[in-house]
Amino acid sequence: MSILSSLLGNAGTIENEKLQEKYGKLLIPSEEIEAGFKIIRDTFIFTNKRLILIDVQGLTGSKIQYFSYNRENEMY
Repeated sequence: MSILSSLLGNAGTIENEKLQEKYGKLLIPSEEIEAGFKIIRDTFIFTNKRLILIDVQGLTGSKIQYFSYNRENEMY
């Protein structure tokens, strides 16, 4: 299953207020959440400055990886 088909077929949207509560600490000054999607346990957050991916791993979900892609395609 590709990411594109997942985004188009199996992704559920998340309200911006819930995203702000849970992931607001990841935002930089003047950054605003525009949209968020959840696929199984992973979350995709689109902001006005970058894309944030939250990858939950393992059976218990105890390991979480965060990826950040800005407009220049640099990963942090």
